[in-house]
Amino acid sequence: MFNKIVMFLGLMLFSGLTNAQDKGLAYCDNLINEGVRLLYEGKYTQSLELLVEAEVLAKENNWSKQRFLAINNIGANYYSLYDYGESLDSYLEAYTIAIKELDSKYEMIVLNNIAILYSKEEKYDKSYEYFKKAYVIAIQNNEEKKRGLYAVNLGLVTNRSGKFNQAKAYFEEAIPLLEESPRMKQQAFIGLAETLVLSGFYKEAKDRLLLLLPDLRTKNKKDLVTDVLLLLSKIAYNENDMPLAVERANAMLQYSNNIEARLDAFHQLSKIYTKTGKLQLALVAKDSILSVSHQWNEIKNGRLFETNQVKFEVQNYQNELMNNQEEMEANQKTFRVLLGAAILIILLIALALRTIYIQAKQRRIIHARNQEVMALELEKEKSEKLLLEKKLNEEETRALLEEERLKNEIGFRNRKLSAKALHLIQRNELLQSIIDDLEQQTQTEQQNGNMKAYIKKLKELVRSEEEWKNFIDHFEEVNQGFISAIKKKHPNLNVNDLRFICYVYMKLTNKEIATVFNITYEACRKRRERISKKMNLRDGSDLFNYISGF
Repeated sequence: MFNKIVMFLGLMLFSGLTNAQDKGLAYCDNLINEGVRLLYEGKYTQSLELLVEAEVLAKENNWSKQRFLAINNIGANYYSLYDYGESLDSYLEAYTIAIKELDSKYEMIVLNNIAILYSKEEKYDKSYEYFKKAYVIAIQNNEEKKRGLYAVNLGLVTNRSGKFNQAKAYFEEAIPLLEESPRMKQQAFIGLAETLVLSGFYKEAKDRLLLLLPDLRTKNKKDLVTDVLLLLSKIAYNENDMPLAVERANAMLQYSNNIEARLDAFHQLSKIYTKTGKLQLALVAKDSILSVSHQWNEIKNGRLFETNQVKFEVQNYQNELMNNQEEMEANQKTFRVLLGAAILIILLIALALRTIYIQAKQRRIIHARNQEVMALELEKEKSEKLLLEKKLNEEETRALLEEERLKNEIGFRNRKLSAKALHLIQRNELLQSIIDDLEQQTQTEQQNGNMKAYIKKLKELVRSEEEWKNFIDHFEEVNQGFISAIKKKHPNLNVNDLRFICYVYMKLTNKEIATVFNITYEACRKRRERISKKMNLRDGSDLFNYISGF
């Protein structure tokens, strides 16, 4: 399933053409369009002839887009003929045109195709890297459909790398982006089901596949039907339902004559029969695998022979184009000019061969250097990312330590304030006790003017505002902005109200606050209710919770 889906997506991406501006450009576009059609039909020789002609025409007229499309589709032909070396050379040439003369939309097309080649070689890390670059460019250019296609490719690659959560995310991202491409959307659903199977979520995968299967059969999408049947067989195998697993695998054989699908089916049957102990049937399945593999190798060998034949015919076609041009020039001149032209042509051919050799050598050097540059850039990006992560972690740790230090410091200062407030309470209690004793003595003894003066001074000391001023300065230093915020929110509060609120904020009881203010407990309670009412609270019990939010 993986290879079929990726190849289809790759071909979809480079078959679009630009609008013609004149007859020559329209002719070139038609050549490319016809070449792509022949490529889909498997007529590689005819396709390459048209694409080579289009590439020559585009190069002569400096039509960068047409030249890019022609070379890119030449690479697709060689890919279909299993000549991955020639295919990669074509893609690299197209990539050079894209980055030098075209915009990033063309770059992402060839990046996707290079990624396909790496996936065929099972180099999934490199494949993921180039798919991801194409995916990022699609996002930057708001190409939602292509973003969906690349997301499916990324999901398939990450499935092969065992990163199932990441693969699931890519498929779920792709599905809503592929509404205009029903087949691609169905492939995304199948890829998601494969992820669920690999992750062990068999029931959910089975439900999705059974929901999808009838529509695929109705529309005769045989390759997708066999993919679904294979996954259903694997689910039944993992659920230990061997009869159903065999039924699904046999259905693949009945439904499609595709060699790859039949090879998958026989592998699955061999696995099932081996597990169930039906060794004779397992041996038959193994023989079928060998037979189908032999057919597959014959097809590949035939393709390789066809590749060499195509190369020969393309070379002949290029030579014919050159010879026709020479004949047209020769017919317009006299015999003497023809003789001179022949000598000149020989020299030009020698020079052209030398130029071609130098260009080929330069392309190899550029290719090698580009690979080195890309590798260095990737390494640089990784290093910068690691350094940035390290700095961020250090900053986060430093911020947490500073926050903890400030919390500890505020807690310590609040404890000192509480201790100071308690000290004031104890001092006032002591002074009040002394005042009460002295007043009792003045009532029992004769009225002493000096004694009354001392009592008056002690009472003034109890009501002294100096300690409150010192206290409020320390309180503001520790809880910066608290009193200002309260005043701003409730400007109707007076100084004593604010003082009362500060003691409540420090969690002092009504009894302790009454002592500080030198009032009774009941008066303290009523004051608390009065302040709560000023602040539009229901009762005094809500006061602490309310002011804690400032």
